[in-house]
Amino acid sequence: MAYKSILTIVTETDDVGPVVEAAISVAQAADAHLDVLCIGIDRTQTGYYFAGATALMHEETLAQAQAEATRIETAAREQLSRSDLSWGVEALVAQSASVTTIVARRARYADLVILPKPYGEGLPADAPVVVEAAMFQGHAPVVVLAGDTPPVIKPKKVVVAWNESVEAMEAVRRALPILVSADLVSVCMVAPERHSAEAADPGAELCRMLTRHGAEVEVTLLPQTLPRVSEVIARHVEDIDADLLVMGAYGHSRFREAILGGATRNMLEHAKVPVFMAH
Repeated sequence: MAYKSILTIVTETDDVGPVVEAAISVAQAADAHLDVLCIGIDRTQTGYYFAGATALMHEETLAQAQAEATRIETAAREQLSRSDLSWGVEALVAQSASVTTIVARRARYADLVILPKPYGEGLPADAPVVVEAAMFQGHAPVVVLAGDTPPVIKPKKVVVAWNESVEAMEAVRRALPILVSADLVSVCMVAPERHSAEAADPGAELCRMLTRHGAEVEVTLLPQTLPRVSEVIARHVEDIDADLLVMGAYGHSRFREAILGGATRNMLEHAKVPVFMAH
């Protein structure tokens, strides 16, 4: 399946430049349509303020959210107008509690969603909500950016974090257009004895599947020499100078339908290359 409908969602003015530019590069390489959703988030918590102040505070934060959405939209339109893409821009205001529903609905009709890193200094606490909503409720594959490193549709080297889980398999299937175009796909298994059904030849079945699609594949088996599996994978990505990491997105239910699990969150916090995820 080709990526023909690409979506990016921006909630912070500072993200417009790098995020929209990254999405443009992906859409151009895929000859796809790009939609940009600009959300100004009203973080008012109704009932939190002292009596008599709630309406005033709500009006002020709503105005701030509207101004933010307008700034994001203006910057995105200016940037997109310089490209030769088919594109669309939508701006809206949403309270924190409704962001999940809005993002999930838009992501459901996208082949691929490009999003900024949800963790980092100065980011609001609800920044991961957009990533979570796109994957867990929207069921869309997501590429999370890593700083100034743009994602590529035709990378030279891709690392697949493989543990035979349903989530990892879903990520591989959704990433097939990228994997078959790469010069090399490194199927990376950390401590394979823990989860491989084929103890004598771990990763062989996935390797055969990808090879039949025309991908150039190698299997890399690594011991867990660092405290976290994510740290071992990140080091392998750096060692082979990979352009992209493909992995399953793991979550667990709590207050929302699902939130990012610790391993996924840790990988996103420290990733130095874009991460392609699906659930």
